[in-house]
Amino acid sequence: MKRSDLRDSLAQLILEGSLTLTGAEVTAKGGLSLEDGQRLWRALGFPDTGDAVAYGEADVVAVAAVAAALEAGLLDEETVFRMTRALGSTMARLADWQVSTLVEQVERDVESGKAESRLEAAVELAHSAAPGWEQLMKYAWRRHLAAAAARMEALGAADAELLSTTMTVGFADLSRFTSVSNGLDDNSLGALVENFETRCADIITAHGGRVIKTLGDAVLFVTADPREGTRTALDMVTQIASRPELPDICVGLATGSVISRLGDVFGPPVNLAARLSHVARSNRVLVDDATAAGLDGEFDTRTLPPRPLRGFGNVSPITVSERRGFRSR
Repeated sequence: MKRSDLRDSLAQLILEGSLTLTGAEVTAKGGLSLEDGQRLWRALGFPDTGDAVAYGEADVVAVAAVAAALEAGLLDEETVFRMTRALGSTMARLADWQVSTLVEQVERDVESGKAESRLEAAVELAHSAAPGWEQLMKYAWRRHLAAAAARMEALGAADAELLSTTMTVGFADLSRFTSVSNGLDDNSLGALVENFETRCADIITAHGGRVIKTLGDAVLFVTADPREGTRTALDMVTQIASRPELPDICVGLATGSVISRLGDVFGPPVNLAARLSHVARSNRVLVDDATAAGLDGEFDTRTLPPRPLRGFGNVSPITVSERRGFRSR
Protein backbone atom coordinates (compact mmCIF):
# COMPACT_ATOMS: atom_id res chain seq x y z
CA MET A 1 0.00 0.00 0.00
CA LYS A 2 1.27 3.47 -0.86
CA ARG A 3 2.46 5.72 1.95
CA SER A 4 -0.28 8.26 1.21
CA ASP A 5 -2.92 5.52 1.33
CA LEU A 6 -1.57 4.25 4.64
CA ARG A 7 -1.61 7.80 6.05
CA ASP A 8 -5.23 8.28 4.96
CA SER A 9 -6.19 4.89 6.37
CA LEU A 10 -4.60 5.70 9.73
CA ALA A 11 -6.42 9.05 9.92
CA GLN A 12 -9.76 7.45 9.05
CA LEU A 13 -9.31 4.69 11.62
CA ILE A 14 -8.53 7.18 14.38
CA LEU A 15 -11.16 9.76 13.40
CA GLU A 16 -13.79 7.16 12.44
CA GLY A 17 -14.43 8.46 8.96
CA SER A 18 -13.32 10.77 6.21
CA LEU A 19 -12.98 14.54 6.55
CA THR A 20 -15.45 16.14 4.16
CA LEU A 21 -16.74 19.28 5.94
CA THR A 22 -15.54 22.81 6.61
CA GLY A 23 -15.89 24.53 9.97
CA ALA A 24 -18.96 26.45 8.83
CA GLU A 25 -20.61 23.26 7.54
CA VAL A 26 -19.95 21.17 10.65
CA THR A 27 -21.24 23.83 13.05
CA ALA A 28 -24.34 24.40 10.94
CA LYS A 29 -25.12 20.68 10.86
CA GLY A 30 -24.41 20.35 14.58
CA GLY A 31 -26.57 23.29 15.61
CA LEU A 32 -23.99 25.82 16.81
CA SER A 33 -23.06 29.20 15.43
CA LEU A 34 -19.70 29.40 13.69
CA GLU A 35 -18.46 31.65 16.52
CA ASP A 36 -19.41 29.11 19.20
CA GLY A 37 -17.97 26.30 17.07
CA GLN A 38 -14.62 28.08 16.84
CA ARG A 39 -14.75 28.72 20.58
CA LEU A 40 -15.35 25.00 21.08
CA TRP A 41 -12.35 23.98 18.95
CA ARG A 42 -10.08 26.45 20.74
CA ALA A 43 -11.25 25.19 24.13
CA LEU A 44 -10.43 21.66 23.02
CA GLY A 45 -6.96 22.83 21.98
CA PHE A 46 -7.37 22.89 18.20
CA PRO A 47 -6.54 25.84 15.89
CA ASP A 48 -9.01 27.54 13.58
CA THR A 49 -9.09 25.87 10.16
CA GLY A 50 -10.71 28.66 8.15
CA ASP A 51 -12.37 27.37 5.00
CA ALA A 52 -10.34 24.15 4.91
CA VAL A 53 -12.05 20.76 4.79
CA ALA A 54 -11.01 19.45 8.21
CA TYR A 55 -14.05 17.81 9.82
CA GLY A 56 -16.24 14.73 9.50
CA GLU A 57 -19.47 13.27 10.83
CA ALA A 58 -17.90 12.50 14.23
CA ASP A 59 -17.30 16.24 14.62
CA VAL A 60 -20.97 16.91 13.83
CA VAL A 61 -21.99 14.50 16.62
CA ALA A 62 -19.67 16.29 19.09
CA VAL A 63 -20.98 19.74 18.12
CA ALA A 64 -24.58 18.50 18.36
CA ALA A 65 -23.95 17.18 21.89
CA VAL A 66 -22.71 20.59 23.03
CA ALA A 67 -25.56 22.37 21.26
CA ALA A 68 -28.14 20.08 22.87
CA ALA A 69 -26.70 20.65 26.35
CA LEU A 70 -26.81 24.41 25.88
CA GLU A 71 -30.31 24.40 24.40
CA ALA A 72 -31.74 22.20 27.15
CA GLY A 73 -30.21 24.39 29.85
CA LEU A 74 -28.64 21.35 31.50
CA LEU A 75 -25.33 23.20 31.68
CA ASP A 76 -24.76 26.91 31.36
CA GLU A 77 -22.38 28.24 28.72
CA GLU A 78 -19.56 29.01 31.13
CA THR A 79 -19.66 25.48 32.58
CA VAL A 80 -19.72 23.88 29.12
CA PHE A 81 -16.60 25.68 27.95
CA ARG A 82 -14.75 25.24 31.25
CA MET A 83 -15.38 21.50 31.06
CA THR A 84 -14.32 21.53 27.42
CA ARG A 85 -11.02 23.23 28.25
CA ALA A 86 -10.34 20.65 30.96
CA LEU A 87 -11.15 17.84 28.54
CA GLY A 88 -8.96 19.27 25.78
CA SER A 89 -5.98 19.82 28.05
CA THR A 90 -6.22 16.35 29.57
CA MET A 91 -6.75 14.52 26.29
CA ALA A 92 -3.90 16.37 24.56
CA ARG A 93 -1.47 15.20 27.24
CA LEU A 94 -2.92 11.69 27.18
CA ALA A 95 -2.63 11.46 23.39
CA ASP A 96 1.00 12.64 23.43
CA TRP A 97 1.78 10.12 26.18
CA GLN A 98 0.11 7.27 24.31
CA VAL A 99 1.74 8.02 20.96
CA SER A 100 5.23 8.39 22.46
CA THR A 101 4.73 5.05 24.23
CA LEU A 102 3.43 3.34 21.09
CA VAL A 103 6.43 4.53 19.07
CA GLU A 104 8.57 1.96 20.87
CA GLN A 105 6.09 -0.81 20.01
CA VAL A 106 6.03 0.33 16.38
CA GLU A 107 9.82 0.27 16.19
CA ARG A 108 9.91 -3.25 17.61
CA ASP A 109 7.28 -4.44 15.12
CA VAL A 110 9.33 -3.09 12.21
CA GLU A 111 12.60 -4.53 13.53
CA SER A 112 11.04 -7.96 14.08
CA GLY A 113 9.52 -8.04 10.62
CA LYS A 114 5.89 -7.91 11.78
CA ALA A 115 5.43 -4.78 9.69
CA GLU A 116 7.28 -3.37 6.69
CA SER A 117 7.10 0.24 7.83
CA ARG A 118 6.21 2.39 10.81
CA LEU A 119 3.03 3.57 9.10
CA GLU A 120 1.94 0.00 8.41
CA ALA A 121 2.57 -0.96 12.04
CA ALA A 122 0.65 2.11 13.23
CA VAL A 123 -2.33 1.25 11.01
CA GLU A 124 -2.42 -2.29 12.37
CA LEU A 125 -2.31 -1.03 15.98
CA ALA A 126 -5.08 1.49 15.28
CA HIS A 127 -7.19 -1.23 13.69
CA SER A 128 -6.71 -3.97 16.30
CA ALA A 129 -5.84 -2.28 19.59
CA ALA A 130 -7.63 1.09 19.50
CA PRO A 131 -11.19 -0.19 20.15
CA GLY A 132 -10.17 -2.00 23.33
CA TRP A 133 -8.18 0.93 24.62
CA GLU A 134 -11.07 3.28 23.88
CA GLN A 135 -13.27 1.13 26.12
CA LEU A 136 -10.57 1.15 28.80
CA MET A 137 -10.36 4.96 28.68
CA LYS A 138 -14.12 5.22 29.09
CA TYR A 139 -14.01 2.77 32.01
CA ALA A 140 -11.14 4.61 33.71
CA TRP A 141 -12.91 7.96 33.27
CA ARG A 142 -16.10 6.63 34.85
CA ARG A 143 -14.21 5.13 37.78
CA HIS A 144 -12.31 8.36 38.39
CA LEU A 145 -15.50 10.39 37.99
CA ALA A 146 -17.21 8.26 40.63
CA ALA A 147 -14.24 8.65 42.98
CA ALA A 148 -14.15 12.42 42.45
CA ALA A 149 -17.88 12.72 43.09
CA ALA A 150 -17.50 10.71 46.30
CA ARG A 151 -14.69 12.99 47.48
CA MET A 152 -16.78 16.04 46.72
CA GLU A 153 -19.80 14.66 48.57
CA ALA A 154 -17.65 13.88 51.60
CA LEU A 155 -16.60 17.53 51.87
CA GLY A 156 -20.09 18.60 52.83
CA ALA A 157 -22.91 20.60 51.39
CA ALA A 158 -21.55 24.12 52.00
CA ASP A 159 -20.51 25.81 48.76
CA ALA A 160 -17.28 27.11 50.25
CA GLU A 161 -16.30 23.61 51.34
CA LEU A 162 -16.83 22.29 47.82
CA LEU A 163 -14.26 24.73 46.45
CA SER A 164 -11.58 24.33 49.11
CA THR A 165 -10.64 21.82 51.75
CA THR A 166 -7.85 21.10 54.19
CA MET A 167 -5.39 18.49 52.99
CA THR A 168 -1.72 17.60 53.10
CA VAL A 169 0.21 18.47 49.96
CA GLY A 170 3.42 16.69 49.01
CA PHE A 171 6.12 17.68 46.55
CA ALA A 172 8.70 14.99 45.70
CA ASP A 173 11.76 16.20 43.82
CA LEU A 174 14.72 14.27 42.37
CA SER A 175 18.08 15.45 43.69
CA ARG A 176 20.77 16.64 41.26
CA PHE A 177 18.41 16.03 38.35
CA THR A 178 20.05 18.62 36.07
CA SER A 179 23.55 17.18 36.45
CA VAL A 180 22.28 13.62 36.11
CA SER A 181 20.17 14.37 33.03
CA ASN A 182 23.05 16.16 31.30
CA GLY A 183 24.93 12.86 31.22
CA LEU A 184 22.11 10.83 29.67
CA ASP A 185 20.96 10.35 26.11
CA ASP A 186 17.31 11.00 25.22
CA ASN A 187 16.17 7.39 25.64
CA SER A 188 17.89 6.96 29.00
CA LEU A 189 16.50 10.27 30.26
CA GLY A 190 12.98 9.30 29.19
CA ALA A 191 13.31 5.92 30.89
CA LEU A 192 14.53 7.54 34.13
CA VAL A 193 11.65 10.02 34.27
CA GLU A 194 9.06 7.34 33.51
CA ASN A 195 10.56 5.02 36.14
CA PHE A 196 10.48 7.78 38.76
CA GLU A 197 6.93 8.90 37.97
CA THR A 198 5.60 5.34 37.86
CA ARG A 199 7.11 4.31 41.19
CA CYS A 200 5.95 7.50 42.89
CA ALA A 201 2.42 7.12 41.51
CA ASP A 202 2.22 3.50 42.71
CA ILE A 203 3.30 4.46 46.23
CA ILE A 204 1.00 7.48 46.44
CA THR A 205 -2.02 5.52 45.21
CA ALA A 206 -1.28 2.59 47.53
CA HIS A 207 -1.45 5.01 50.49
CA GLY A 208 -4.79 6.43 49.34
CA GLY A 209 -3.36 9.67 47.96
CA ARG A 210 -3.70 11.24 44.52
CA VAL A 211 -1.11 12.37 42.01
CA ILE A 212 -2.06 15.88 40.90
CA LYS A 213 0.63 16.28 38.26
CA THR A 214 4.12 15.25 37.28
CA LEU A 215 6.83 17.68 36.22
CA GLY A 216 9.54 15.37 34.93
CA ASP A 217 11.82 15.55 37.95
CA ALA A 218 9.03 16.20 40.47
CA VAL A 219 5.63 14.87 41.52
CA LEU A 220 2.88 16.89 43.20
CA PHE A 221 0.44 14.83 45.27
CA VAL A 222 -2.19 15.23 47.97
CA THR A 223 -3.36 13.08 50.87
CA ALA A 224 -6.26 13.41 53.28
CA ASP A 225 -4.22 14.04 56.45
CA PRO A 226 -0.67 14.64 57.73
CA ARG A 227 -0.07 11.10 58.98
CA GLU A 228 -0.92 9.47 55.65
CA GLY A 229 1.06 12.13 53.83
CA THR A 230 4.09 11.44 56.01
CA ARG A 231 3.77 7.67 55.59
CA THR A 232 3.61 8.21 51.83
CA ALA A 233 6.64 10.49 51.79
CA LEU A 234 8.77 8.17 53.91
CA ASP A 235 7.79 5.19 51.79
CA MET A 236 8.78 7.12 48.66
CA VAL A 237 12.18 7.94 50.15
CA THR A 238 12.78 4.32 51.13
CA GLN A 239 11.74 2.83 47.81
CA ILE A 240 13.34 5.41 45.51
CA ALA A 241 16.61 5.35 47.48
CA SER A 242 16.76 1.56 47.12
CA ARG A 243 16.77 1.84 43.31
CA PRO A 244 20.35 2.27 42.06
CA GLU A 245 19.12 3.50 38.67
CA LEU A 246 17.35 6.50 40.25
CA PRO A 247 18.83 9.61 41.90
CA ASP A 248 18.04 10.45 45.51
CA ILE A 249 14.75 12.14 46.36
CA CYS A 250 13.71 15.09 48.53
CA VAL A 251 10.14 15.51 49.79
CA GLY A 252 8.34 18.51 51.27
CA LEU A 253 4.94 18.34 52.99
CA ALA A 254 2.60 21.16 54.01
CA THR A 255 -0.94 21.08 55.37
CA GLY A 256 -3.70 23.65 55.01
CA SER A 257 -6.59 24.93 52.93
CA VAL A 258 -6.26 24.09 49.24
CA ILE A 259 -8.44 25.09 46.29
CA SER A 260 -9.11 22.42 43.64
CA ARG A 261 -9.71 23.64 40.09
CA LEU A 262 -9.42 21.95 36.69
CA GLY A 263 -7.64 18.93 38.12
CA ASP A 264 -4.98 21.05 39.85
CA VAL A 265 -4.59 22.38 43.39
CA PHE A 266 -3.69 25.89 44.49
CA GLY A 267 -2.91 27.62 47.75
CA PRO A 268 -0.09 28.37 50.21
CA PRO A 269 0.42 24.67 51.18
CA VAL A 270 1.24 23.83 47.55
CA ASN A 271 3.89 26.53 47.34
CA LEU A 272 5.29 25.75 50.78
CA ALA A 273 5.60 22.02 50.03
CA ALA A 274 7.60 22.86 46.90
CA ARG A 275 9.87 25.26 48.83
CA LEU A 276 10.49 22.64 51.53
CA SER A 277 11.43 19.98 48.99
CA HIS A 278 13.98 22.35 47.47
CA VAL A 279 15.81 22.87 50.77
CA ALA A 280 15.55 19.27 51.99
CA ARG A 281 18.67 17.11 52.02
CA SER A 282 18.75 14.02 49.84
CA ASN A 283 16.42 11.23 51.01
CA ARG A 284 14.87 13.45 53.66
CA VAL A 285 11.32 14.61 54.35
CA LEU A 286 10.70 18.15 55.58
CA VAL A 287 7.29 19.26 56.87
CA ASP A 288 5.69 22.47 58.08
CA ASP A 289 4.32 23.17 61.57
CA ALA A 290 0.74 22.26 60.60
CA THR A 291 1.79 18.86 59.30
CA ALA A 292 3.99 18.14 62.34
CA ALA A 293 1.12 19.06 64.66
CA GLY A 294 -1.07 16.39 63.06
CA LEU A 295 1.36 13.49 63.50
CA ASP A 296 0.31 12.71 67.10
CA GLY A 297 3.78 11.57 68.09
CA GLU A 298 3.80 8.73 65.57
CA PHE A 299 7.11 9.85 64.01
CA ASP A 300 10.38 11.32 65.20
CA THR A 301 10.60 15.04 64.41
CA ARG A 302 13.35 17.61 64.74
CA THR A 303 13.04 21.35 64.14
CA LEU A 304 15.82 22.78 62.01
CA PRO A 305 17.25 26.31 62.18
CA PRO A 306 15.25 29.01 60.37
CA ARG A 307 16.01 29.63 56.74
CA PRO A 308 14.51 31.99 54.15
CA LEU A 309 11.87 30.44 51.89
CA ARG A 310 10.74 32.59 49.00
CA GLY A 311 7.27 33.99 49.71
CA PHE A 312 7.21 32.76 53.32
CA GLY A 313 10.03 34.63 55.03
CA ASN A 314 12.17 32.78 57.59
CA VAL A 315 10.78 29.30 58.24
CA SER A 316 12.00 26.57 60.59
CA PRO A 317 11.48 23.32 58.65
CA ILE A 318 10.85 20.14 60.58
CA THR A 319 12.54 16.93 59.54
CA VAL A 320 10.52 13.78 60.09
CA SER A 321 11.58 10.13 60.20
CA GLU A 322 10.28 6.75 61.30
CA ARG A 323 10.27 6.30 65.07
CA ARG A 324 12.70 3.60 66.10
CA GLY A 325 10.95 0.29 66.52
CA PHE A 326 7.89 1.58 64.59
CA ARG A 327 7.05 0.40 61.10
CA SER A 328 4.72 2.29 58.82
CA ARG A 329 1.61 0.51 57.69
